[in-house]
Amino acid sequence: MNKLAYLLLGSNLGDRAARLAQARADLAATTGNIVAASSLYETAAWGLEDQPAFLNQVLAVETELDGPTLLTACQAAEQQQGRERLVHWGARTLDVDILLLGQEIIATPTLSVPHPALPARRFALVPLAELAPQLVHPQLHRTIAELLAACPDELAVRRYAA
Repeated sequence: MNKLAYLLLGSNLGDRAARLAQARADLAATTGNIVAASSLYETAAWGLEDQPAFLNQVLAVETELDGPTLLTACQAAEQQQGRERLVHWGARTLDVDILLLGQEIIATPTLSVPHPALPARRFALVPLAELAPQLVHPQLHRTIAELLAACPDELAVRRYAA
């Protein structure tokens, strides 16, 4: 059965826009039909701030994959672009996070959906709100627009113009 997954792409190393474009192609080939893509947004690094700015984008993907299989596909896309996990919140060629997977709630040692930090991250909420402002968070029972309005993160998130 198909469900709509929302994936957050991020890159702050190399040609960031090209990396996101390649990630879209890789994910389309392995996860399902990309039915919508947000604009690209640029933001300062969150968490570990002494690093280059990120480009972020949210994809809406119609998928038949379950959570663990989708996670494997996301990690494979990261690996295709040389992702190395050296420093927590460190610079990266590509990061792909599962924000939402239909209305599913998944809590395992390797996967948490909805993404637990979503309500506190403007760089994820802004592009998600562009695609689905009235989507209701399955645990918090608030819309994405409401979560964005209440988000404590003050980092600027700007549409990216290449």
